Amino acid sequence: MITQESPEELITRINNVRSLMISTGMSKGLNDYETLKYSEELDKLINEYQLTALS
Repeated sequence: MITQESPEELITRINNVRSLMISTGMSKGLNDYETLKYSEELDKLINEYQLTALS
């Protein structure tokens, strides 16, 4: 799902999700469902940011 967020808002969300992913990975493990969920969300946000930056 692509939203109409500004690049600055996307960077903020990327950094927040990255922090959540790292802390979850350190506490629950890298193969935990929650860690993988954050990883997938982070990938989507980065892709969205890249598309926004190209437009």
